[in-house]
Amino acid sequence: MKSLKERIRTEGRVISDGVLKVDSFLNHQVDPELTMEMGKEFASYFGSKGITKVLTIESSGIPPALTTALELGVPMVFAKKQKPLTMKGDVWVERVFSFTKQIENEIHIGKSFIAQEDKVLIVDDFLAHGEAALGLASIVKQAGAEVVGIGIVIEKAFQVGGRKLRDAGYDVLSLARIKSLTNHTVEFLED
Repeated sequence: MKSLKERIRTEGRVISDGVLKVDSFLNHQVDPELTMEMGKEFASYFGSKGITKVLTIESSGIPPALTTALELGVPMVFAKKQKPLTMKGDVWVERVFSFTKQIENEIHIGKSFIAQEDKVLIVDDFLAHGEAALGLASIVKQAGAEVVGIGIVIEKAFQVGGRKLRDAGYDVLSLARIKSLTNHTVEFLED
């Protein structure tokens, strides 16, 4: 996605060889027009797969997942990182490690929101080591539903996540694939 890559080039800040900060348009302040473009890209690529739900994890995955769900005309569900008091009873739970925050979270999804007949598209903002996507996929499998694809806004292709997901048989579309962040420079992997 050319417009996304341009925003990463102009507004992204490389914090280290493994961390890219894009909080001016993606994961703190959100650019609605760019996010709508993302949703259209994901919907165009995965649209023929009979998707019934778009699934993400709070919080930065919500904007691109929401615009994708809007384009597809299906509900969006997000996993919660903290189980609220109002979430009682049947809940799917999985443990996932956050590369950026360097912590492990339990994620929670009410069992009533993913049914056995669902065809689920997972959407998230970043892919580094693949833990969030694999955790969400595990919940989908526990529910007896099907993961039909994984949409990622920014993949750090120099880390293992993309390979893990593709080796596991998932159809992964990353809108921007980063080859390197060395020397505080973003280098894209051209497809």
